[in-house]
Amino acid sequence: MKPHYEDTISQPLASDSLVEERISALVGRACHRQVWFLFVDSRNVQLPLIIPVSDPPIMPDTAVSQLVDNIVKAGEGLDAHSVIVVLERYAGSEFTPADRAWARTLDRAFGCTELPMRAVLVSHSRGVRWFAPDDYGFD
Repeated sequence: MKPHYEDTISQPLASDSLVEERISALVGRACHRQVWFLFVDSRNVQLPLIIPVSDPPIMPDTAVSQLVDNIVKAGEGLDAHSVIVVLERYAGSEFTPADRAWARTLDRAFGCTELPMRAVLVSHSRGVRWFAPDDYGFD
């Protein structure tokens, strides 16, 4: 059962495991290719706006910088403190070169803004998996 926003207010995302649980409840197993953006305030409370971007290119391209700029503007309007990214793709739980490229590109793009990326997770055919910076941070 997907949590209602009123329930998320009383359950801050104070740990990585709570972030993973929330993403599992909200996004769950992958159905198709999307990138999701969720916003968190300074108290680690998830904010009410969730932005799904359908059918992104398999590998990130030059449009990612404009996408990140738009996400940052949305976050500014919410007074967001950080953003959580979910890479949804219908495949197995192993990270792919495309997953790594997307996570690395988004991490670098958000790193040049005032809105840090709190986490990257992958929604795959069997569930959700945490994507640690050590898994995508190196070429």
